[in-house]
Amino acid sequence: MSARSRTALVVAALAVVAGLAVAGAAVLSAREEPTAAAGPPPKPRQGFPPLELALGIRDDAEAADLRRAAAAYEAGRREQAAAIFVRHDSLEAKLGAAFASWPASEDRIEQLGALYPRSALVQLHVGLARFWAGVGGALTAWREARDVEPDTPYAVRADDLLHPQFAPGLPGFVLSHGYRAGGGTAAEQLETLAADRTLRGRLLHGIALQNLGRPVSARRAFAQAAALAQNDVDALVADAVGRYDKGNPAAAFSRLGPLTRRFPKAATVRFHLGLLLLWQRDVEEATRQLELARKAEPGSRIAREAARFLDAVRKAGTS
Repeated sequence: MSARSRTALVVAALAVVAGLAVAGAAVLSAREEPTAAAGPPPKPRQGFPPLELALGIRDDAEAADLRRAAAAYEAGRREQAAAIFVRHDSLEAKLGAAFASWPASEDRIEQLGALYPRSALVQLHVGLARFWAGVGGALTAWREARDVEPDTPYAVRADDLLHPQFAPGLPGFVLSHGYRAGGGTAAEQLETLAADRTLRGRLLHGIALQNLGRPVSARRAFAQAAALAQNDVDALVADAVGRYDKGNPAAAFSRLGPLTRRFPKAATVRFHLGLLLLWQRDVEEATRQLELARKAEPGSRIAREAARFLDAVRKAGTS
């Protein structure tokens, strides 16, 4: 097996361990964008483009319908999906109905793109439709999705497609100690955390926001935590991890690297440095850092997390 293939397997394993959903379109690269260069015209792809609906913690009746329709779409039951999508008038439903009618709906999807140029949801799907149709402009649409609403899971997904050399999604901060979720619905818990201005509250709110695909808001919460406790290693690591950007990884590494000298025995620093290196596909150095994290505080929560990632890396490397 080539080094390239082993690295791809490691990244796939990383996505599984991190709990990330990766659609088939994650294999795209800029080299696959159709161009006007001489040669045979690109051919449309077989099947249907992936539908990416991020409904987060919504628990309303429409969200339940959209989840059922998206599951039917993914399972290939397009008529069933379309019948559910057309009951609603939201952008998610309009896109779902259009995708369920593929390829007859190419013009409809482009129309939605023109009507909603500042919707990351719409621009992400315009790009997916263009890629599947074998026409140009997919990268342009994904850049729009990333830039117009950066604090959305749709922007995060678009950035994945623009940076296929990285692992999908964004690395998440892992708190050194365990914690219990509060009572109430997910929305009520999020509201409670948003109002909690303590160090613990800022860190937990940032983690929750990361899980919801809201990196800008998470970054803000982690920065607030670091401002509250300028000598707390968790707060400082969270602040560094929250700044990770595939277009500018140095924003995170430049803060996390020096923490290895300031807190040489802190497993969380080595763990998160390894995590960021995995996102960069620097598997060898990432493995070294994760091993250091595992040995720094044996039996700790961070050590267990490091062991999980190490196990995934090793299994992928021997596949």
